[in-house]
Amino acid sequence: MAGVIDASTRVGAVHLTIADLARSLRYYQSNLGLAVHRQDDRTAWLGAGGPDLLVLEADAAARPVHGTTGLYHFALLVPSRPDLARALRRLAATNTVMHGAADHGVSESLYLADPDGNGIEIYRDRPRDQWPFPGGRLRMVTEPLDFESLLAEAGPNEDRAAMPAGTTMGHVHLRVANLADAERFYVDVIGFELMQRFGPAALFVAAGGYHHHLGMNTWESNGAAAPPPGSIGLRHFEVLLPDAGAVRDVLKRIERAALPTERVADGLLLRDPSGNGLLLRTPH
Repeated sequence: MAGVIDASTRVGAVHLTIADLARSLRYYQSNLGLAVHRQDDRTAWLGAGGPDLLVLEADAAARPVHGTTGLYHFALLVPSRPDLARALRRLAATNTVMHGAADHGVSESLYLADPDGNGIEIYRDRPRDQWPFPGGRLRMVTEPLDFESLLAEAGPNEDRAAMPAGTTMGHVHLRVANLADAERFYVDVIGFELMQRFGPAALFVAAGGYHHHLGMNTWESNGAAAPPPGSIGLRHFEVLLPDAGAVRDVLKRIERAALPTERVADGLLLRDPSGNGLLLRTPH
């Protein structure tokens, strides 16, 4: 099934089920600096003043699950290194528990989780001409983050600086049950390009030569089932294609693969072999 997804494809909003909307909004506004674009009794749409980046849907009966497929983390991409430094300073000022930090060669990243345990990355990219390509192949690494150097770029002491305008959903990292099945779905059918394998249990795919729009791993989910209905976690994430023609190209490959889809108001909803939902649509 030859075919490569349009080079300008990117990731859009991530839709999550959470247990307590008020609690989640306090966290995302206070600790991360996201703005509420709009909300109703059960749902809130958040971002940095531009397109929605996160959609939270509350279900008081929802419960966390472990040992399933689903979300590993979603990744907010800030425009610059000083922006990442200010995000780090805000996390420190709000006593936010961090789960890690790393220099990946292509980017610098901070890792944490929301009150429901949904994984979050905040990162900044290095310019593409600085990405490591030993032997002509992209090589992402996991090295210690230089906190001292990073914080030196934070600028004036604005501990509660908002998430900057221009922040986007840079990528989504998924827990999958079988890496080969995931690769066939996301590369052969959807059309992303394979960018890197990371050991025997993780790989990264992208459009347009980006380091990755999607990561997937089986580190804790090899052979796992999808979460049961009503679980906390990923509902679906959006894949934004530039126009209707680009959507049709992907749809042709989906139809050849005889994969079930659902037409919804915003686009075309389908699930990968691990049950992770993705919504194909064009930008509003």
